[in-house]
Amino acid sequence: MEIENIEIIKYSGDKVKFSLDKLRTSLKRTGASQSIINNILDTVRDELYQGISTKEIYNRAFSLLKKNKSHLASKYKLKKAIYELGPTGFPFERFVSAILKYSGYETEVGSLLQGKCVSHEVDIIAQKNDETTIIECKFHGEQGLNCNVKIPLYINSRYRDIKENWYPQKNQKTQLNKGWVVTNTRFTKDALDYGNCCGLYLLSWDYPLNNGLKDRIDRLGLYPITVSTLLTNREKQFLLSRDVVLCRELLNDKFFLDHLGISETRKGKILNEVSQLCTA
Repeated sequence: MEIENIEIIKYSGDKVKFSLDKLRTSLKRTGASQSIINNILDTVRDELYQGISTKEIYNRAFSLLKKNKSHLASKYKLKKAIYELGPTGFPFERFVSAILKYSGYETEVGSLLQGKCVSHEVDIIAQKNDETTIIECKFHGEQGLNCNVKIPLYINSRYRDIKENWYPQKNQKTQLNKGWVVTNTRFTKDALDYGNCCGLYLLSWDYPLNNGLKDRIDRLGLYPITVSTLLTNREKQFLLSRDVVLCRELLNDKFFLDHLGISETRKGKILNEVSQLCTA
């Protein structure tokens, strides 16, 4: 059967035509050489069958990348790694905060702000150039779940309530200029239409175009520790519980790995993987 006639099943359950170009693009993002990419494409193409799931294709490509270089496999699993920041949304909030810090913002996580009508717990308050931005994070622990229009509707009402009480507060020395909604998945069309219409800034896995979460992470080299192919799930959860969310933090504070009680040899391999991720 020709590969253009093969239908694959997405995480949402929808069926779509298999695209070799999409797989090639996702592999290119890892920085893999053309020869590695071609070998993986040839192997996956030979193993395709009608009704294969995107999960099976991903697992096969990931396994082949890991055999070549672990840091390439780490980059490839970025989307999955973001989901692994759960089950609560707090590590994701800290992760978004860290990305903003490296973009020049001063940030606070989990602050309480008084609105005109009620008080609001805000996920992230970010300040830059005498302007303040309040950011709400919507974390989904499962693939296939998107943010519908109810999310920006709700966030916009909270933002407006806070904004109406911003200037009467004597301790506010900056302008409140923007409300953000950040998600690790995608926004529906209605959510995008409403958010853009009311002036919210929407940031998702692949929106805005060329400046979504995945683009910012790759550009800044700010990968979550959950991308590591060498740390176990228990070790990742241990680090997350101590507010260590970035691979870069392991390079700056190597004593975190000491607390895990791992051998010097394995520690060296982990730090080598992390170093290649952050500097590639």
